[in-house]
Amino acid sequence: MAHRLLVRRIWTLSAKDIRCLRTSTAATASISFSNSLQSTTPRVSFLSPSRTLPRSLPHTSRREVSFNVQDHEDFTERVINSELPVLIDFHAHWCGPCKILGPRLEKAVAKQKGRVAMAKVDIDDHTDLAIEYGVSAVPTVIAMRGGDVVDHFVGIKDDDELDSFVSKVIGQ
Repeated sequence: MAHRLLVRRIWTLSAKDIRCLRTSTAATASISFSNSLQSTTPRVSFLSPSRTLPRSLPHTSRREVSFNVQDHEDFTERVINSELPVLIDFHAHWCGPCKILGPRLEKAVAKQKGRVAMAKVDIDDHTDLAIEYGVSAVPTVIAMRGGDVVDHFVGIKDDDELDSFVSKVIGQ
């Protein structure tokens, strides 16, 4: 895809841009090569977009439904000492099923509108946490309330099963 965009940019380089390039190279032909690179003529880049983007995009305030665990201290503070129930998603960046489950789980947590939190733990970065909680396969989701493990599952679940799992964790 990126290849096609690059070819399209090169292909659609306008005649005006090409004339601009010719005049800048013709004017500096008698000057040494190093000086010609410092030409005052603005350079045309076929990789840059032809239209300028707005300086700022409209910002919608959105509460994050999940957070990445940084270290063991962060885990203790944000998960074990949390007043809310917390779902812990043990995953790995190389795990295909984890990439499928992650967004589904975030969607199920977002439906609860702040009644449950979600922590994401990369097992490659935090092996100690994975060992401590007995994670032997990914994706593994562990539910904690008040610092205690209340439920868990391993593998992918469909949206309905995830919704019922999250509802059960928050006590509905």
